[in-house]
Amino acid sequence: MQPSGKGSKLLRYIEHRLRVSLTDNRTIVGTFLAFDKHLNLVLVDTEEFRTLRSKKGGGSANVIEERMEKRSLGLIILRGENVVSIAVEGPPPPSGGRVVAGGPGVVKGVGRGAPPSTTAVGGAPMGMGAPMGLGAGPVHGVGGMAPPPMGGPPPGMGMPPPGMGRGF
Repeated sequence: MQPSGKGSKLLRYIEHRLRVSLTDNRTIVGTFLAFDKHLNLVLVDTEEFRTLRSKKGGGSANVIEERMEKRSLGLIILRGENVVSIAVEGPPPPSGGRVVAGGPGVVKGVGRGAPPSTTAVGGAPMGMGAPMGLGAGPVHGVGGMAPPPMGGPPPGMGMPPPGMGRGF
């Protein structure tokens, strides 16, 4: 089943070359890699185009000169809040694209959570005694009950205050 909504329409254009207009009148052209629920966009091989306007001349004949400034940006993330419009500039590149299709992977347990090995730390088979360096008996300071606090319980603890007994 195909997902519905804006996300499914944008999914069609992954790897396409897009032209994105922003709220501050800049235009960004780049290859579309990803987006999220806020419509933040990830673009690669990106170029920014800005139109700069300046007044030239003096007196009553003011002339407004416009020039296009281009800047190479590379990999960028555009905040969805700033996007005004998106237009497709061109199709994705032929089969030599960057995105690799997902598929089944190989799972290997590493570190914590890995199944226990058949040998102990010392190399002896499991169940044949303690690992090397540990004796067969308990180790002092590991496990068991905590020692009693020095000097007994703190003042006021352990016994009720005078007159608060069992009603005698």
